[in-house]
Amino acid sequence: MIGRVTTETPWWRDAVIYQVYIRSFADSDGDGIGDLAGLTDRLGYLADLGVDAVWINPWYASPQVDNGYDVADYRAVEPAYGTLADAEKLIARAHEHGLRVIPDLVPNHLSAEHAWFREALAAGPGSPERARFVFRPGRGPDGAEPPTNWRAHFGGPAWTRVAGPDGGPGEWYLHLFDPGQPDLDWRNAEVRAEFESVLRFWFDRGVDGFRVDVAHGLVKDPGLPDLADVDDLTGASLGPGAHPFADRDEVQEIYESWRRIAEEYPGARMFVAEAWVPSPERLARYVSPGRLHTAFNFDFLLAPWEPAALREAIDTTTGYLHGVGAPATWVLENHDVVRAPSRYGRRRDGAVDVALGERRARAAFVLMAALPGGVYVYQGQELGLPQVDDIPDEALRDPTWERSGHTERGRDGSRVPLPWTAGGSSFGFGPDGGDAPWLPQPDWFGRYAVDVESDDAGSTLALVRAALARRAALDALGEGPLTWESEPGDPVLSFRRGPGFACVVNLAAAPVPLPEHAEVLLTSAPLDDGLLPADCAVWLSVG
Repeated sequence: MIGRVTTETPWWRDAVIYQVYIRSFADSDGDGIGDLAGLTDRLGYLADLGVDAVWINPWYASPQVDNGYDVADYRAVEPAYGTLADAEKLIARAHEHGLRVIPDLVPNHLSAEHAWFREALAAGPGSPERARFVFRPGRGPDGAEPPTNWRAHFGGPAWTRVAGPDGGPGEWYLHLFDPGQPDLDWRNAEVRAEFESVLRFWFDRGVDGFRVDVAHGLVKDPGLPDLADVDDLTGASLGPGAHPFADRDEVQEIYESWRRIAEEYPGARMFVAEAWVPSPERLARYVSPGRLHTAFNFDFLLAPWEPAALREAIDTTTGYLHGVGAPATWVLENHDVVRAPSRYGRRRDGAVDVALGERRARAAFVLMAALPGGVYVYQGQELGLPQVDDIPDEALRDPTWERSGHTERGRDGSRVPLPWTAGGSSFGFGPDGGDAPWLPQPDWFGRYAVDVESDDAGSTLALVRAALARRAALDALGEGPLTWESEPGDPVLSFRRGPGFACVVNLAAAPVPLPEHAEVLLTSAPLDDGLLPADCAVWLSVG
């Protein structure tokens, strides 16, 4: 039997899902790149951690312009990671460990090396091959200006010009990310049919769901209007559904068809949306009945370490999602954002107070694990890893670094390969004597190694294991109501869940007394003579 399935509640409504950034998880063959075999070998570690499923960043064949988010073949595995047989073995072994498998799906764009895009370039303007993408003539008398003023997420224009039939300048194609990631035209029936086929290909091989990359971005306004604010990439400055390439209402038709496909398969297959939208109300549309099952809650991730901001993120998210019958999905870290200890410990001058950040990140995890719904854990979060801020310029791999003209360092600092052991040439990420990891690891990484933290009862790893074990055992946690005990504006957040459970988080500057309770179940840091210290969270058994 897989995970904590019951006949009453589908597993995904309160699951703990672990994100694997496969390039940086475990390298089995010593080439400096994580792979499927390395992940398969570490499935026992994930099962012992107490998670229910594994979300894996793209494992498809790719030229790796954006570390796999530029897919050249959705039905083949990237050779650096293994083979299709390795993926099938991983799925089977994960199920044996009681873990579900959720690969990433990248539907907004594909690789410029994909057969479709090569065919589009060869076929020329007006062809069915180009109709799969967003090709347009340029503006101006000679077509030398991009069709719109849109900017790419990685920096620079969102359009690149290709050669015409005579070898001279021709049409422009849209890429909201890197030029190596041309956007698909989701108004094209062939595009929709292809991705429905891809879903079935992997569902047939046993995957339990998909994380949907850029779920808000698939459909574009066919009129391709300019943006008044070129920096608004999600629609915050426009009315609901009015952005030309983000969060358009028509995208929901796609997800309704995908939901029908998922329901053809046994075992409660699921989708989780990466949807950057302006409001919780808009996010709720993605998880309304008959659409996607869950969506990441980025308001909670982005909230500062302040009681009012955290409470507002919790209330607005649970309120809107409850209204459509969907669970909340909580996340504090992923491969696109600064790691929580560095984020919470960042001072106004840019320096990081690591000890303060780690303390707050531990409290934030305990808070998150007590909230109603599901939880995501990003690899290394269970170790308390801070951001690696000093990767040498020449080692940076994120396309943001080049596209921004070396003004934005990008996301590599949260993607450095994991430390498994305190010693070894790559801290156990790969075999000793193998190639150096694809991103350099700092000397201090050994302090956070799995083998070190496994022997330390006070480590973040020990805390996460204890929290997830308690969460699985307590009927009050997972799905269900939340009742605030603290008042709005109180620097101490306090709420109750179900029968006999309370969570208290002290965001004040000084220790505070605990409320009346029968037992302390879990603390993010030791109590201070019975008081709850600043930047600390506690779970209590209460009457």
